[in-house]
Amino acid sequence: MVPGTPLPVAPACSRSVDSRPVRPGDRSTALSGLADRTDRTDRTELADPTALAALTGDYRRLRDLCPALRLHLLDPAEPDPSAADGWYSGARLAADERALAAVLSGAEERIAAEHGRAPRPHVTASRLLHHYTWSVCLLVAGPWHLARRVPAVDPADLWLHAPTGDLALRPRGHVTLPGDDELRAELRAAVVAHLEPVLAAFAGPTRRRDRALWGMVTDDLASAVWYLGRMLDAQDDTAGGTSAGEDAAVVAAAALLPGGTLPLPGAADFRRLRTPDGQDHHTRTRLGCCLYYAVGPEALACLTCPRTTDEERIRRF
Repeated sequence: MVPGTPLPVAPACSRSVDSRPVRPGDRSTALSGLADRTDRTDRTELADPTALAALTGDYRRLRDLCPALRLHLLDPAEPDPSAADGWYSGARLAADERALAAVLSGAEERIAAEHGRAPRPHVTASRLLHHYTWSVCLLVAGPWHLARRVPAVDPADLWLHAPTGDLALRPRGHVTLPGDDELRAELRAAVVAHLEPVLAAFAGPTRRRDRALWGMVTDDLASAVWYLGRMLDAQDDTAGGTSAGEDAAVVAAAALLPGGTLPLPGAADFRRLRTPDGQDHHTRTRLGCCLYYAVGPEALACLTCPRTTDEERIRRF
């Protein structure tokens, strides 16, 4: 379940990322780029025990903070999750159409069980991609926001469970850099590197072209940081009902996504709306619709959907 949708829902390492937008059908190019990056990764460096312990601690805290993140952390000696049990890595989803069909079938069954009917196939695909993309963004941006660490999350190290939508992650290493702008750039590059081949695989099923796909990534990266800020407020017993965590997360997301950071096509663009009781609320308008409203007759457009007017947002606040 992805927040923003109505409920039922180390050692420093360097990396060069080709940030050109992926064109639908350009799957072979994206996979080739992924292979090049994997070849350049020093796994011994990434597996440093001290770095791994720090990053694993970040992930445990992130999992405790974020109830929407259904995540199993794999121990170093634990075997990879098995496709026989319904687990498929991001790398396999990008390369194997049968794996992609399996996770889409699982998503369709979950939506049908919850809403009483199966949605149209491109709606199912959009909802599943939104779930995966938002989760990847939280897994990369969470340790950055909590501890200034940008994880190396390879698609081969993250698994999606077809029947439930749960995730399993094998933590590796992380990047730490002295400059805030450098670290933000590294974070964006890490998100792009992971999602580039996955977006290419989902382009056909979602009926989305490259700008719409990368727009979803932009939206989900802003949403993930924002959500984490709200969860920090919710768990801080000393906050006294303030929104200090959310305020800080909005500032962080705005700096991370200022606009012009292709292939991410837009900015966080947060703004405030004031309700009749005088309270100000953060909001933003997504670059594209996640199609939650299309899963069933009772579903409403999300609060940040382009379909939702400011008047309707104020009413819901």
